[in-house]
Amino acid sequence: MPYVGNGPYCYSNSFAMLMGAAAPPTAVIEVTTGGPFGMQLVAGTTVFFDAYGWNPGIGCGRALDALGWTSAVHSGGDAAAALARLAAAVKDGPVWAGPLEMGHLRHQPEMTGPIGADHFVVVLDVDGERVLVHDPHGHPYAQVPVADFMAAWRAVTVDYGEPYTMRTGFTKVADVTDADAIRAVIPAAVEWLGARAGAGMPPGSLANAAAALRCAELVAAGAGGGLREHLIHFAIRVGARRLSDTADCLRLAGYPGAAGIAVGQARLVGALQHPVVTGDLPAAAALLRALAPTYDRLRAALLEPRTTGTPL
Repeated sequence: MPYVGNGPYCYSNSFAMLMGAAAPPTAVIEVTTGGPFGMQLVAGTTVFFDAYGWNPGIGCGRALDALGWTSAVHSGGDAAAALARLAAAVKDGPVWAGPLEMGHLRHQPEMTGPIGADHFVVVLDVDGERVLVHDPHGHPYAQVPVADFMAAWRAVTVDYGEPYTMRTGFTKVADVTDADAIRAVIPAAVEWLGARAGAGMPPGSLANAAAALRCAELVAAGAGGGLREHLIHFAIRVGARRLSDTADCLRLAGYPGAAGIAVGQARLVGALQHPVVTGDLPAAAALLRALAPTYDRLRAALLEPRTTGTPL
């Protein structure tokens, strides 16, 4: 059963807004980034249910290539130049902006300062006092004071990307079916699942099965240091949705065996939410241990011959 509902899909939802009527499903956008194919424990402390060494700065360009779209990327400079660039660009149409530091976006409840969380929005208008955005995290037509937006857009507390990054001029350059877009990322998915990427990862970082097993140890020991909150509010939510969408997309692209494994991963990650929230940490640790061997299984399944596929 495909999932339809809320979830932290900020860059994929922002892409869909910019692509308009020609946009593929957000599930296809998300999966073509390559993000769902793996798990990483960054610096031995922060868990993400996404590919080892991956981040949205890597994935977003890959997704556009796979989907047959282009855009112009602009970044850098000082705040005044960046704001002028944004104000000029938005006169020609909406602008994709990010990464931003979500903690500076004070229209988001309980945000009072940087929290090290990346975010993406669509900018609709700029004037001397505010930046008007469609914030895909539940806030259409949000008005963000210019000072807050620029602090967020500088993104000094986000661990990837360049300050003041935006994309403009979204153009469809090729007609690519959803199935073919997914098939285009399968070779990269195999590489991600083999943990062959990740150059420059900080010491103590772990991939896939090793990440799951170490995370199980951390959870069983109390999930301290902000791990429990990170899992509850972000990592589990986006991880389970990505994997559910991955299963649907793999079935569409003709990989039914891999789709079945991805469904199993989605069930395990989604099942984490209740025990982590309620404090049943031994149960959560058991789920993570069960997740560990699935990454090698998924990689092996993606190497099998594909079939004709099943529509979403």
